[in-house]
Amino acid sequence: MAYFSLRRFGHRLLSTLRRLLRIRRTVEEDYRDFNGNYFSSFYEQERMLADPPRMEFYRAAIERHIRPGDRVIDLGTGTGILAALASRQGAACVYAIDHSAILDTARVLADANKLERVEFIAAHSTEFSVAGRVDVILHEQMGDCLFDEGMVANVCDLRNRLLKPGGRILPSQFEFFCEPVKVRDDRHVPFIWELKVCGYDYSALERDRPQNSDYYQCRSSDPTFVEHFLGTPAPALTFDLQSVDEATLPKSLVITRTVLHAGRLDGFVIFFRTRVDADLVLSSGPLDPGRAPHWGYRILRTEYDTFDVGDELEVRLTVDRWSNLDSWRWSHRKLTPPVAPATEPPTPTPVGDRATTTGR
Repeated sequence: MAYFSLRRFGHRLLSTLRRLLRIRRTVEEDYRDFNGNYFSSFYEQERMLADPPRMEFYRAAIERHIRPGDRVIDLGTGTGILAALASRQGAACVYAIDHSAILDTARVLADANKLERVEFIAAHSTEFSVAGRVDVILHEQMGDCLFDEGMVANVCDLRNRLLKPGGRILPSQFEFFCEPVKVRDDRHVPFIWELKVCGYDYSALERDRPQNSDYYQCRSSDPTFVEHFLGTPAPALTFDLQSVDEATLPKSLVITRTVLHAGRLDGFVIFFRTRVDADLVLSSGPLDPGRAPHWGYRILRTEYDTFDVGDELEVRLTVDRWSNLDSWRWSHRKLTPPVAPATEPPTPTPVGDRATTTGR
């Protein structure tokens, strides 16, 4: 245990030295440091391992789609549980990759459980190579906002370099959601400049809006936090890691919803679903029955607005890079409900426009 503690301390010390020396770094390099520290924590591993929907999804996916003799890459192996399931399914070799200190724990567990045919590799996946191509890329790279753990870039890099033609990615099919929501009244927190408390007016603070993007986002994994969606949820973006490339993902999404539940709009909830087979789905949706609880969902906060049943709500989400949440910007507007015409319907025109900046 002392050895593991020293390794984690080393990661933290290196990150601190880099900050002090003001070394120019990319978003991806910063995330690698964060990732190395965050996922080396036993608590974070416990949360994932103790998530029954997550573990059942992967157990079933591996049993159905990894065949005896397959060569498998387990991207971000953590404690090695997915590599272990793949090996016990008959994989000829599992390359279990992780650049976090948790890999030392995975090796200890593999020895204790007499795990065979698993090779643990301490490296970032972009630095890994192997002779010949593999049959399966197994991963769990989904962040709370789906893209924020570099899933698309990392999986597609391995796919292009190391996956056989016709090889399988588990999981590969994804749906990304950005849904207008109302939170429960007792959990609602307005922006400070919208407040009047005991007759004290805070509107003067609007000119001093915070510039950090985190302020405009609310994180939760509490299924009682969201009261309802304003409309009927539908994927804002779907893609398959078997064929997608990061460069082909759209940089702007326009989402239109017909309001079914009148009331206050509190923001836009970000969550995902992934599918391996028609009956094998994993979800982080706040109101989905059987959601995987260790994933949080993110609410992109918006200023006060209300909607009536039948209103048309348009949401715009733009990004510079999907993996960089600081680059996300969102806004919404209320469209005039169409009036039943005798002939051609009029083009909807905006009757209100509300935009939330995320720090600029």
